[in-house]
Amino acid sequence: MISVSDIHKSFGSLEVLKGIDVTIKKGEIVTIVGTSGAGKTTLLQIIGTLMNADRGKILFNDTEINRLNEKEIAAFRNRNIGFVFQFHHLLPEFTALENICIPAFIAKTPKLQTEQRARELLEFLNLSHRAEHKPNELSGGEQQRVAVARALINSPSVILADEPSGNLDTHNKEELHKLFFDLRKRFDQTFVIVTHDKELAAMSDRMLTMKDGSILS
Repeated sequence: MISVSDIHKSFGSLEVLKGIDVTIKKGEIVTIVGTSGAGKTTLLQIIGTLMNADRGKILFNDTEINRLNEKEIAAFRNRNIGFVFQFHHLLPEFTALENICIPAFIAKTPKLQTEQRARELLEFLNLSHRAEHKPNELSGGEQQRVAVARALINSPSVILADEPSGNLDTHNKEELHKLFFDLRKRFDQTFVIVTHDKELAAMSDRMLTMKDGSILS
């Protein structure tokens, strides 16, 4: 489903990625692990089209990302890629429901259809009773589940997560990890997750270990 070939990235004289090759299959849960500075987040951002590689090719199904212009990339990202970060990045002035709807509104999906989908996701995540609450009225675990729902609203091909449980306590971390596998079972959802969490890495279908800008295994 996703093919990353010979990806290189440097910042000044520092070579961060040194010819990365990765293939992700539909429905896989793949974790990327390694020490800080190994290039994990840079690779995830390049896969997610948030950053350009200096060289290399990224294929999503039959779409070669490198051939798209900036406007086409933004539209492709909105439709095909969901993001979950360590810090939830929910907009404080909006309710949980409104935060979830934002990517669909950007995609110009009709309001009624968008809100129906958002409420279905809230129900699946056991958050229906929190739909009208703002982020400061939600627990950390609830905020992260809202962020997951937001990532799912456009039914993306893949969800990219960067240390998604890094800011959660043990209980909420375990609940979030279980949620990823429930979403794979329910929606055949694909995940690529950068993590330092050994338990999540061990649960995944495949664990890619990075060191000094290269994949070791």
